[in-house]
Amino acid sequence: MASLASRALSARSRRIGLRSALKLDALVTGANGGAYLVAAQPLGDLLGLSAVVLRALGVVLLAFGAVLWLSAARPSVARGVGVAVVVANAAWALASIAVAVGGWMSPTAIGTLWIIIQAIVVAGFAELQAAALRH
Repeated sequence: MASLASRALSARSRRIGLRSALKLDALVTGANGGAYLVAAQPLGDLLGLSAVVLRALGVVLLAFGAVLWLSAARPSVARGVGVAVVVANAAWALASIAVAVGGWMSPTAIGTLWIIIQAIVVAGFAELQAAALRH
C-alpha cells in the first residue's frame, strides 16, 4: 500500500514542480501556524498541549511558511533551497512522530492523532518536494 501511495505521489510530483510544491506547503504551513497562534487556548484544550507551546509553534510555522512562499516566488528556486526544505520537513515529521510515540507533552488522544496526521502531511510535502527535485 505504501508503495502504491509513493508511486502515485511521485507520478503527481512530475506534474507539480518544486515552485508549486513549495507554495502549497507554504499555504498549509501558514494556515496551521495561524490557527495555532489565533486559537492557541481552545486548540490546546482539545489537543492537550500548552497554549504557550502552540503560540510558539504558530510563530515558527508562519515564519517557515513565509520563507517557503518567498523562495517559491523567486525567479528561480535554488536546488539547495529545495534540499533544505526537504530536510526540514523530514526532520519535522520524524520529530512529530517521536513526540507522539514518546508521549512528550502529554497530548490527549485527539492531540496524538493530530500530531501523527500532521507528521504524515509534512512527510508527504517532503516526498513531493524531493520528487520534484529529482525530475
